[in-house]
Amino acid sequence: MMKKKSIPASKPFLILFLCQIISALDVPLDLSQPPTITHQSPKDYIVDPRENIVIQCEAKGKPPPSFSWTRNGTHFDIDKDAQVTMKPNSGTLVINIMNGGKAEAYEGVYQCTARNERGAAISNNIVIRPSRSPLWTKEKLEPHQVREGDSLVLHCRPPVGLPPPIIFWMDNAFQRLPQSERVSQGLNGDLYFSNVQPEDTREDYICYARFNHTQTIQQKQPISVKVFSMDSLNDTIAANLSDTDIYGAKPVTERQPVLLTPTGSTSTKVELRGNVLLLECIAAGLPTPVIRWIKEGGELPANRTFFENFKKTLKIIDVSEADSGNYKCIARNTMGSVHHVISVTVKAAPYWITAPRNLVLSPGEDGTLICRANGNPKPSISWLANGVPIAIAPEDPSRKVDGDTIIFSHVQERSSAVYQCNASNEYGYLLANAFVNVLAEPPRILTPANKLYQVIADSPALLDCAYFGSPKPEIEWFKGVKGSILRGNEYVFHDNGTLEIPVAQKDSTGTYTCVARNELGKIQNEVHLEIKDPTMIIKQPEYKVVQRYGQVSFECIIKHDSTLLPTVIWLKDNDELPDDERFLVGKDNLTIMNVTDKDDGTYTCIVNTTLDSVSASAVLTVVARPNPPFDLELTGQLERTIDLSWIPGDENNSPITHFVIEYEDGLHEPGVWHYQTEVPGTQTTVQLKLSPYVNYSFRVVAVNKIGRSQPSEPSEQYLTKSASPDENPANVQGIGSEPDNLVITWESLKGFQSNGPGLQYKVSWRQKDVDDEWTSVIVANVSKYIVSGTPTFVPYEIKVQALNDLGYAPEPSEVIGHSGEDLPMVAPGNVQVHVINSTLAKVHWDPVPLKTVRGHLQGYKVYYWKVQSLSRRSRRHVEKKILTFRGNKTFGMLPGLEPYSSYKLNVRVVNGKGEGPASPDKVFKTPEGVPSSPSYLKITNPTLDSLTLEWGSPTHPNGVLTSYILKFQPINNTHELGPLVEIRIPANESSLILKNLNYSTRYKFYFNAQTSVGSGSQITEEAVTIMDEAMASRQVDIATQGWFIGLMCAVALLILILLIVCFIRRNKGGKYPVKEKEDAHADPEIQPMKEDDGTFGEYSDAEDHKPLKKGSRTPSDRTVKKEDSDDSLVDYGEGVNGQFNEDGSFIGQYSGKKEKEPAEGNESSEAPSPVNAMNSFV
Repeated sequence: MMKKKSIPASKPFLILFLCQIISALDVPLDLSQPPTITHQSPKDYIVDPRENIVIQCEAKGKPPPSFSWTRNGTHFDIDKDAQVTMKPNSGTLVINIMNGGKAEAYEGVYQCTARNERGAAISNNIVIRPSRSPLWTKEKLEPHQVREGDSLVLHCRPPVGLPPPIIFWMDNAFQRLPQSERVSQGLNGDLYFSNVQPEDTREDYICYARFNHTQTIQQKQPISVKVFSMDSLNDTIAANLSDTDIYGAKPVTERQPVLLTPTGSTSTKVELRGNVLLLECIAAGLPTPVIRWIKEGGELPANRTFFENFKKTLKIIDVSEADSGNYKCIARNTMGSVHHVISVTVKAAPYWITAPRNLVLSPGEDGTLICRANGNPKPSISWLANGVPIAIAPEDPSRKVDGDTIIFSHVQERSSAVYQCNASNEYGYLLANAFVNVLAEPPRILTPANKLYQVIADSPALLDCAYFGSPKPEIEWFKGVKGSILRGNEYVFHDNGTLEIPVAQKDSTGTYTCVARNELGKIQNEVHLEIKDPTMIIKQPEYKVVQRYGQVSFECIIKHDSTLLPTVIWLKDNDELPDDERFLVGKDNLTIMNVTDKDDGTYTCIVNTTLDSVSASAVLTVVARPNPPFDLELTGQLERTIDLSWIPGDENNSPITHFVIEYEDGLHEPGVWHYQTEVPGTQTTVQLKLSPYVNYSFRVVAVNKIGRSQPSEPSEQYLTKSASPDENPANVQGIGSEPDNLVITWESLKGFQSNGPGLQYKVSWRQKDVDDEWTSVIVANVSKYIVSGTPTFVPYEIKVQALNDLGYAPEPSEVIGHSGEDLPMVAPGNVQVHVINSTLAKVHWDPVPLKTVRGHLQGYKVYYWKVQSLSRRSRRHVEKKILTFRGNKTFGMLPGLEPYSSYKLNVRVVNGKGEGPASPDKVFKTPEGVPSSPSYLKITNPTLDSLTLEWGSPTHPNGVLTSYILKFQPINNTHELGPLVEIRIPANESSLILKNLNYSTRYKFYFNAQTSVGSGSQITEEAVTIMDEAMASRQVDIATQGWFIGLMCAVALLILILLIVCFIRRNKGGKYPVKEKEDAHADPEIQPMKEDDGTFGEYSDAEDHKPLKKGSRTPSDRTVKKEDSDDSLVDYGEGVNGQFNEDGSFIGQYSGKKEKEPAEGNESSEAPSPVNAMNSFV
């Protein structure tokens, strides 16, 4: 059995197909059927009396129905009224008012009947009433004179119109009168004043009535209101009474609320189900009362409750019987409260539970018509057949009436008719037509053939099979041309023939066949289903925080089915983007330039296709520096404290972290703002400490993560009283500038620190441990005083005290100073030098007596200089070097000495005045060291088997040279090095001819000098012996032959072809022999000699050990110049040259670079190219 299922209310997408379920019962118009009313005018039809009246009545049927009308229950013969016409093929009446007719003449209750041979359908009773907008009756309006604080009601009393007018109050300038909690308009149109104020005085309170149906506005005469204030009322009374009379109006007094509407403590209200319930409470009182609403014994309905007119009106929409009950309004002010209870009863005009539906039966079938309605009170149900009460209608043996149901049995063609159900109570009625059509028809499918359905994957697919037949056909579905019948839980079969695939997948794609069959025949129809990939946002916009005037971008990158064309729409706060050129919409992003505060909000990217829609949203928060605080207020003024409060400005989406309070001293530094204090961002008041004799103004700066706000406006000024100083000058010092004086200095007090006028300083001093009495002097507002005639460098006790016209500051603390220094008197003695190595020595001395220093001991200076080099015996310009050793040190290290040299030094003591006399010069010598590299190495006169080497002695021999060491080895064309040969050369030689060399062979040379200490840095060079001259001649002869040139071109072409083949093989995945290459370039220090052929492994050297490459060769004279030494004097002491540690050890290292030693045995070097080999002959 196939699963049948009606459309569930829980699936919103299926609601779209309700109309299809209903239409499945519709009889195709080419078949006989009773009339059906398709369109009619509303039951209560208010017409514009200036326009033609159109009463609509449209119906369908087969054969087409004819139409007739009744008016006020009797037949309306339209042929006898020239002003009335009926539209062709329609029952709609047109009453011509614009050509002489009067709308009032056609008021009444109209009903339309549509009839054919199978029955008659009737319309609702349509009540026609012309709209009315009468003028206000003329009346004389007296001015209202009201005392301030009293209540007042201005009555509107508009004329009764149809429909009722909309009321509003304006002035003579057609401006709406402002309304508030105090002044508001009631539901009846009156204007209520809870209490009047002097500003309510005016002469143009005008009530207007707008009649929307006729688009007219009626105006009431202006109403004048004059409010007497208590002051003016007292003046008026005083002018009319004598001096002896007692007069005076009572002042405005507060009073508890009194209800202006509704009156009394209770009232009732009846409202109909589905309407809007409006309850109102307006109260008088001073202060203006506040209204609150509650429902006794229950809660106000959520989502349907609204408060209007400043909470004076309670509005509940779509009321039901459950909203009946007692509603209490409470008006309250500071003087008391009053309440009113409104008892609400919700009645109901009839409403459908089950409306009768058309019934199509085949001869001999059974069926029912059901008409069920509800209401309050419960409606009565009556039946009509073809517009006639069923009790007097022609009898039909196939029908039986059972209350709200008509039962049909074994119907025949003559049983076709239109039945009307009328449900009515005192509040209204419902009328429904439903036909019974007896037909015998084979099935027909109304859905177009080969209809294409496109559905997004994982969504429901709904395939239509709208059908008709009598008896009602059975529907079956198949997939594919020869597929089996569809069954199972993966499909849902709806009563209207629709096939639902709840979750369509890619494999759901295909052709589906719908088959409809009854006892009179069968028919089938094919539809096609395509499943599309869903549209997805793969990169959604993200939450962004941006500073004001910055730039921000939101991304919205999508993925969609290739056959669907998506459109992307951006919204801001669910509305269109502002029409602003700052908003740039790209293919997959939205960029906002120069962001402002108005750009703050939610941005949504919506992607639409013809089948689906997806969206993603992100919030943009625009942050900025806070707005400045405002409304600064000073309270709690005391002599030394004051309270400051303020109102923070807008924090601009970034919380205020703290407030900075600044002050200005308008008395001493006007225009200059100083930091006072700061408080957390949650605090808006602070107690500030004050100083005497300051004219304060304060301002506040708000700070958030973005930055500081502009300062607030300054507060009012506050001048504090004068007082004696609270503090004394800081940073008091006593330092002599000459050997016989003492200069006393201090930091002057700032203006606000003076605490009063007449600021001065009392300066006091006495020699420590010598004087008992203080010597004092009072000076003006300065910061220095000089005491003359003091002994050289003796300690003094010093103090400086502030005072002003009101007195002295507290007793100051004492500080120790010294009179002026003089140069030290003696030199350090017992100077000793200990040579550590060829570049470092340590010097010792005895400290001088402190009394002879005559000042603050700062340290010792060591002067040292090179006298001569012991290897050259030549003097040069003496360059003295100085090292300073802080404090009372008695030794130090001398770095950066030259080996094998003679030096002198002396030591001096230093104080704040300068240096003392030098100690006697001390002579010391440094031992030998290793020499520097030879100054050059030049290789000349290459022959077949010899090379000539010339060199220069080291620039710095650093001792007596003992010999030169020459090492060399050949380099073959495969980058391999031959055996290393070493030669020792006497120190007095400067050239050497190497013989018995191989012809046309490259050699690498390593050359350095030696002293008794060791070998110095080496230099390297490469050179090539020349090839055999005859061979070279023959080669030249061959190279000039044409056949040889052709052969070389052929070889070159062959090589090019091989390279192309190799390139193709490599691109196809050929492997590179990495292991073989690594083996060929192994470390020369550990690679063994190949025992089978006696050759060496590959050479790999660094820096100077590599053969010279093109572009980096030696100069043309084959000379290698010695590079400048990297040696430098690392400063051991302070001052010019360096610094020592506390123990005198040298900080850092002192060393020179050395050329690497040539590799012994199996070494290799980068092989020279043939071009480089040829260049070596140049």
